[in-house]
Amino acid sequence: MPNQFVFDIDAVEPEAGAPDADRILAGDPQFRTWNFEEAEGGLYAGIWEATPGKWRISYDEWEYFNVLSGHSIVTEDGGAAVHLKAGDRMILRPGFKGTWEVIETTRKDYVIRL
Repeated sequence: MPNQFVFDIDAVEPEAGAPDADRILAGDPQFRTWNFEEAEGGLYAGIWEATPGKWRISYDEWEYFNVLSGHSIVTEDGGAAVHLKAGDRMILRPGFKGTWEVIETTRKDYVIRL
């Protein structure tokens, strides 16, 4: 197995998903996830896409992501809304609680550490 590869969404079947029904605040958000890497120690990397809607999020994991397209708003409980568009990057740390709102279908690449 090579020690490098390119994220190629045409080479991987995406997993479909959605937020749990009790977390949805607006719309009918749907997810597609292309998970390219699952490494020992709970490290994941891939591409995630979501359609418009708003839901509650709560993080036990650490995540870095880069928005590839779309427009989303991430708001930490008690904090200011952060508008994210293509080229924006963010880290969400364990303990983050708030909302994710997709205004325009959003695609991001990510690295998650459990």
